[in-house]
Amino acid sequence: MEDKKIRILLVEDDESVAQTMRELMKRLGSFVQETVRVGTLSGAMEAVSAGAFDVVILDLGLPDSQGLDTFLRLRDRLPRVPIVVSTGLDDEGIAMKAVREGAQDYLVKGSVDGATVIRTIRYAVERSRADSRPAAGGGAAGPAGLKRANFPNLPDPLARLSDLAYNLWFSWHHEAYRLFRHLDIKLWEDVRHNPVQLLKELDRHRFEEVLHESVYMSKYHCVLEAFDRYMGQKDTRFALKYPDCLDKWTAYFSMEFGIHESLPIYSGGLGILSGDHLKSASDQGIPLVGMGLLYRESYFTQFISLHGNQQSVYEPNNFSNLPILPVLREDGKPLTVRVRFDHSAVSVRVWKAEVGRVPLYLLDTDFQDNTTSERKITERLYVSDRGLRLTQEMLLGIGGLSVLEAVGIRPAVWHLNEGHCALSSYERMRDDLAEGVPLAEAVERIRPSTVFTTHTPIAAGNEVFETELVEHLLGDYRDIMKLTKDDFFGLARDTRNPDFNTFNMTILALKTASRANAVSELHGAVSRRMWHYLWPDRPVNEVPITHITNGVHTRTWMSSLMKGLLDEHLGEDWRYRLSDADYWKVLERIPDEALWKLHHDLKFRLIEQVRRNLSRQRERNGESPESVAEARRLLNPDVLTIGFARRFTPYKRGTLIFQNRDWLKYVLSRPGMPVQIVFAGKAHPADQMGKSLIQTIVGESRNPDFYGKIVFVENYDMSLSKILISGVDVWLNLPRRPLEASGTSGMKAAVNGAINCSVMDGWWREAYDGTNGWAVGEDKEYYNDMEQDGLDAESLYRILEHDLVPLYYRRDESGLPVEWIRKMKRSMETVIPRFSTCRMLEEYVDRFYVPAMREGK
Repeated sequence: MEDKKIRILLVEDDESVAQTMRELMKRLGSFVQETVRVGTLSGAMEAVSAGAFDVVILDLGLPDSQGLDTFLRLRDRLPRVPIVVSTGLDDEGIAMKAVREGAQDYLVKGSVDGATVIRTIRYAVERSRADSRPAAGGGAAGPAGLKRANFPNLPDPLARLSDLAYNLWFSWHHEAYRLFRHLDIKLWEDVRHNPVQLLKELDRHRFEEVLHESVYMSKYHCVLEAFDRYMGQKDTRFALKYPDCLDKWTAYFSMEFGIHESLPIYSGGLGILSGDHLKSASDQGIPLVGMGLLYRESYFTQFISLHGNQQSVYEPNNFSNLPILPVLREDGKPLTVRVRFDHSAVSVRVWKAEVGRVPLYLLDTDFQDNTTSERKITERLYVSDRGLRLTQEMLLGIGGLSVLEAVGIRPAVWHLNEGHCALSSYERMRDDLAEGVPLAEAVERIRPSTVFTTHTPIAAGNEVFETELVEHLLGDYRDIMKLTKDDFFGLARDTRNPDFNTFNMTILALKTASRANAVSELHGAVSRRMWHYLWPDRPVNEVPITHITNGVHTRTWMSSLMKGLLDEHLGEDWRYRLSDADYWKVLERIPDEALWKLHHDLKFRLIEQVRRNLSRQRERNGESPESVAEARRLLNPDVLTIGFARRFTPYKRGTLIFQNRDWLKYVLSRPGMPVQIVFAGKAHPADQMGKSLIQTIVGESRNPDFYGKIVFVENYDMSLSKILISGVDVWLNLPRRPLEASGTSGMKAAVNGAINCSVMDGWWREAYDGTNGWAVGEDKEYYNDMEQDGLDAESLYRILEHDLVPLYYRRDESGLPVEWIRKMKRSMETVIPRFSTCRMLEEYVDRFYVPAMREGK
């Protein structure tokens, strides 16, 4: 930090608070030249007229001004001076709004310690100084300049930590992950594994310390070498196989992207799949660009009350602390795009996340150029309000094209991940239609380059809007295209629906795409039957919907300990042969005792995490000290542990295992063969039935028959998921067949050695071979749901009682469950190569992307 002393303006009317702040600021020592305190906004205006200040601490509740307007008036007077707002706990939302409008940070009175205040002030001043420095060469600061300027405490020898922090490559390379974690383990956990926030909050003295740690600095340089080699790689699969297509972009649209917990703009499976898609596209060097929305609030944090009720809390995202950067114009100012799709135009601010070699552009309307209602468009993922939901999909589908044009990308292929993005097809036809090209011809012009992936047969997952709402929001847009109402709505009309007055996004996508796919073999068959009426002149098996079964990004979801074990016994070659089925027979090289010890360590880590979570939950809910202490002793790492973690909705059948409670009590408590089950998952806040299922499980976990054998862990997210899938012995999945289109959680568990016990639905129907896990129920159609539930429950009971549990406890003379370990290896051998996004992207490229690119010539 520079030695230049600063002047602080403290705007605070409460003398006791002001005195506390003055005492705290004394700890800044000689860094502070003077602290001037005033008690009103008018006094602040007079003070800034009389002299310059380096930072302002502003109370938002003053005698002559209240709320956000207090900040806005002072900001307009001091546009270049960092302002830290101060507010009470009840007004934290107003403080966050001030941050959105340009406040450097905010403090909550009574809830911050001295270190926090000092760090906030020092950071505000240093950030302001860094922002005022000219970029290298005297021009506007580009991305590299922005990255560096955001971390004023970072010494030059560690400057490239900023490159790693702003590229989500770190999330699937545990060596990079460990670089950040080592800096401050507790802070790393407190900031939820967010490297940007970690580097901002870490004291410069800690950076200076690691400069003298030879081991750390050696690893730092090794990681950077690997990063640079990865980013500059020329011999990727795509480059070697399709050199003629390297300049042809694929635009991948999705409503959510789950890349890492530090970028919380996802809710569940669809977003996680999208994130894994981008990572594998980067690994293979595919010229692909992601397009999504940047939500002001994270998908909700789940709290479970004393009585098992799910409570949903939406936490605001501070964009300046996320691993994203604003896209800048040539003059260095943030890029904004005006998007017109009804009677008015909305301003869109563009942000960019780097996912290895793949850029992900994110659209944001929550800034001062827009009205209050327009700012709410990107407030929250999957809002219940149908008008706002449609507006979000308009922004993504229509605005996404404007953004791609603004950043100079002209895609050759458009991949729509679910029907939320379908309006992009209308936008791509808009100019042709406005010039009088017939609708049928305009559709045929875009169809060859359009790919569509459908993810669910569930009605709620196929977006439908009332035509009256669509006409209200898109009537002017339709007029621009010179389309009649019949033509406009006809492309999305569900003629089989008794309510003719509907606009179906999935149908719109299917009719405008030449390549459409389901996400598993069975889902493909279900989809062809489901949408057969759109092609009534064709046999069902010729309906143009194929399948590409989902996969998972192995290096993201495999634990670092498992990666280390594979490195030790297989070398690093396995990382580059993920889709080579023959190769994975080499797992036999791993000694049984080494794999079992590693698995035990991962299970112990899971149990420790569950204990921490449950004890915090009980303490928050006001339970007794004895109950809190007891939570720290729950579960046993030597006991067979089953995991069940899903989105809670009725067809996932989260409570099926409780259908026969007497049997369940017996199988969990047999002498010498105990069993414990860990449940986790969220229900959509509007899904009352899903929340009721969670309440049932929490209630059963407190039942004396099951206490200590069944637990429910709140707030299932990417971070908890990685611990859970790598620590359980068995992954349980019980969807009502055939409603699970694919599912991927079981794949993630399998790459860590867990064994699947699942209904023959989705991906498991293709994976199960009789040696690598257990199949619940039969691969057939059932008469009704009640019949299927009863037969599947009986099948599950038989498997657990007679096969699965006894196998786990069958040990050799050295205490190893040799047959169980053999099944673990068989599970990994069969799942890793067939159900990775490495294989999945190879299929998309070979079957869809490249043919579409070449047809576009």
